[in-house]
Amino acid sequence: MAKQNVAEQFVDILVRAGVRRLYGVVGDSLNPVVDAVRRHSRIDWVHVRHEETAAFAAGAEAQITGKLAACAGSCGPGNLHLINGLYDAHRSMAPVLALASQIPSSEIGLGYFQETHPDRLFQECSHYSELISSPKQMPRLLQTAIQHAIGQSGVSVVSLPGDIAAEPAPEKAAQSALVTSRPTVRPGDAEIDALVQMIDKAGKVTLFCGSGTAGAHAEVMRFAEKIKAPVGHALRGKEFIQYDNPYDVGMSGLLGYGAAYEATHECDLLILLGTDFPYNAFLPDDVRIAQIDVRPEVLGRRSRLDLAVWGDARETLRCLIPRVREKTSRRFLDRMLKKHADALEGVVKAYTRKVDRHVPIHPEYVAAVLDDIADDDAVFTVDTGMCNVWAARYISPNGRRRIIGSFSHGSMANALPMAIGAQFTDRRRQVVSMSGDGGFTMLMGDFLTLVQQDLPVKVVLFNNSSLGMVELEMMVSGLPAYGTANANPDFAAVARACGAYGVRVEKPKQLAGALKDAFRHKGPALVDIVTDPNALSIPPKISAEMVTGFALSASKVVLDGGVGRMVQMARSNLRNVPRP
Repeated sequence: MAKQNVAEQFVDILVRAGVRRLYGVVGDSLNPVVDAVRRHSRIDWVHVRHEETAAFAAGAEAQITGKLAACAGSCGPGNLHLINGLYDAHRSMAPVLALASQIPSSEIGLGYFQETHPDRLFQECSHYSELISSPKQMPRLLQTAIQHAIGQSGVSVVSLPGDIAAEPAPEKAAQSALVTSRPTVRPGDAEIDALVQMIDKAGKVTLFCGSGTAGAHAEVMRFAEKIKAPVGHALRGKEFIQYDNPYDVGMSGLLGYGAAYEATHECDLLILLGTDFPYNAFLPDDVRIAQIDVRPEVLGRRSRLDLAVWGDARETLRCLIPRVREKTSRRFLDRMLKKHADALEGVVKAYTRKVDRHVPIHPEYVAAVLDDIADDDAVFTVDTGMCNVWAARYISPNGRRRIIGSFSHGSMANALPMAIGAQFTDRRRQVVSMSGDGGFTMLMGDFLTLVQQDLPVKVVLFNNSSLGMVELEMMVSGLPAYGTANANPDFAAVARACGAYGVRVEKPKQLAGALKDAFRHKGPALVDIVTDPNALSIPPKISAEMVTGFALSASKVVLDGGVGRMVQMARSNLRNVPRP
């Protein structure tokens, strides 16, 4: 048997860790690794057109599967292009291993062509970033990087010079067993005791849930029923907590709706459950707050806490449910449910009046029709900006759908690359990229990746020829819109020129048929929908103190606009409220 080189050993270890794809763009310093992938039967090289796409795709794959995913960039500019997608993956707690290949080891520190120091550059967006300067560091260094990515749910970066990759791997090097899943974390008895006492003493308790409640839907519902608590959520918690939820009071934050804000401010005890909700202007400062999170470093960094509980949401709730006293009064819960329904009823009219005849098309209408037509297990990847608003308001979770976006990092151009990673996990599952024209054109070259890889991603393009969210930010700050207009082509024609299915929609009556036809198409498709550039979700009160980038400091109000099926859900929940 021929002796392995470092690149071959590197690839073998990735495969042992469950990696099945390596997203990237080839380059000279990467050649030994790419060739090792070529010769390995259990891993594929996914050629993309931009390394930023590679990192976004790996991050999305990791979020869909919950397993380690990987990407790679060649030396210097190649791996530098990974950084934005890696920031997003890291902040989304997606386990990703990034290979940043390096210049020849003998030239490091001498100003060589394309020289950078990736082991330093990626430190801020990773749990672990180290340089392999000798074959003797293998395989331990790579195994350590993998354990960091999986164990701490984030990014690890390994820098590997091309010449080191081609050298023989160490003989009889020990390969440790790899941990490929995380354990559950149960709080200590003292914290459980303290939290039980707080809950039993509080007359009105509200739960505010984030992405940390993934897998804990049943426990949240049982807990809310026992303590008669309204349940609000952050944007990243929407897909895990909103469906089949008779205690739902909506979402808080600038993209929020319903009565979540009131429920969090009018309670006696607010429990922040698996959320690192960053907008502290929406959190109360005059109620008792307990926070439960598996990451101890986030406890208390957004608001003053009366109790910090280190544990994952499901295990903590399993400890609490049998111990807390069942509350008998539904008065606070029912009042919040009614406020929620009234709030949705009040704003739904904003998008229903003649919307099916309005030209240019209301983007709210597009999102509502998309929600009706898309599969029940579809994956939606969402561009940052106004697409976040439409997804938050109109895409209905059901426990099978996934909604992924750059919700923590807030990057443009994320939806299409994320759709690539999501589609690779299952080519039969419907994947819909909700793209804005601004974000789509930033990485439009990777639409060609859909064609080249024959990925049946459906791009639904909200084309308002502007950077709509930036216009909103300027208006909120009292500034005229400037530098936000896009001179766009016919994107459907571009799609067809690339070899994909493309259709342009300019009238509402064409929309449903165009979406259905595109979704029936077996390959990649793009639906270019000309939407109203004036359909900005503007807060009902505009304050000069509103901060660009979603945060509000003074008005503490939510956006006005439609809310799709959530009105029907709120009405349904009200049926359970006893009549006086």
